[in-house]
Amino acid sequence: MDGKITDLYDEYNRGGMDRREFLKKLSILAGGTAAANALLPVLENSRANAEVVPKDDPLLATEYIQYPGATGDVRAYSARPKGNAKLPGVLVIHENKGLNAHIEDVARRVALEGFLVVAPDALSPLGGTPAEEANAVKLIGQLDAKTNVGNYLAAVKYLHAHPRSTGKVGVVGFCWGGAMANQLAVNSPDLSAVVPYYGRQPAAGDVPKIKAPLLLHYAGLDEGINKGIPAYEAALKKAAVDYTLYMYEGAKHAFNNDTNAERYNKEAAQLAWKRTIAFLKEKLKT
Repeated sequence: MDGKITDLYDEYNRGGMDRREFLKKLSILAGGTAAANALLPVLENSRANAEVVPKDDPLLATEYIQYPGATGDVRAYSARPKGNAKLPGVLVIHENKGLNAHIEDVARRVALEGFLVVAPDALSPLGGTPAEEANAVKLIGQLDAKTNVGNYLAAVKYLHAHPRSTGKVGVVGFCWGGAMANQLAVNSPDLSAVVPYYGRQPAAGDVPKIKAPLLLHYAGLDEGINKGIPAYEAALKKAAVDYTLYMYEGAKHAFNNDTNAERYNKEAAQLAWKRTIAFLKEKLKT
């Protein structure tokens, strides 16, 4: 598929234009309205095509749950291996597109590695993640920062006290969720591992509050996010925080999202995932 078309769809999903403008531009790139209408379902269904772990995987128990948050009940997706064994908890934090099929798939991938996983819907206070991603992006911007952090801190406590939890909890966040993972590292003393993927960094003055070890993934072609790395690293070193940072040269922001053909980088994603799972097992299972 033409890279300009996937770029256009990516911009639309980020809220860069309304649907009418998107369809107009898509028609121009595709060579007409009929061609655009034929392409649209292909673009919109690309997420389902990237599913790695089926929703009905026989090894997993999955369900939608609610836990008490700072704004009331928060809806979340839960996945764990079947059985009664106690497992370390992992909080999966979505991108700015909300709790969608891709993030639910990521939650199942983590669960298959032997973890009790919860993926909250940050948009629960606003009615939940809408079907159209462009709307989700707009709603994310309307969240109150303080109560949003409070909802995720409540998720950490929920996993920490879960009857099937060992009491150890880690966090993995992507994009917007990577920034949130960094904020949880600052604000939660109950975490044992934090893995932000290309997430904005916390304020340098907050870094000494971090107690959990960090595994930081960054994309080489991500100037906006990467400009915050030097100050973050300096603060981490000054505060003697346990961290490891990897830069994936040639990869774009959101390189782990295999539903986004324009940004997905298979080599970087697989290497980062291998490192992530090894890190979580080391910090949460020993």
